[in-house]
Amino acid sequence: MTNFPDKKGAVALAEALIDQHLAACVNVLSPCTSIYRWQGTVESVDEIPILIKTLRQHYDRVEQLIKIMHPYELPEVIMVPILNGLPAYLQWIANETQQPD
Repeated sequence: MTNFPDKKGAVALAEALIDQHLAACVNVLSPCTSIYRWQGTVESVDEIPILIKTLRQHYDRVEQLIKIMHPYELPEVIMVPILNGLPAYLQWIANETQQPD
């Protein structure tokens, strides 16, 4: 998952991930307010959370694409492992993230 400062950038990342078969689905969520300390100053900004459904094997490429497309100096990039899920849904993720021949 990651956050973007604007919906346009979030959607662009989502489309790139889907186009490159690096994600089966990307949820671009409603804006939220993030409050954090950055370089000694407390910041409060509106951001767009993004949830990326993919396989562990694609993490490095997903991270690389986020770093390329993200405007922040230090973007949030967090992997949350799937411990369990509906088998058919997990298979769909695997099918959708296979690289085409």
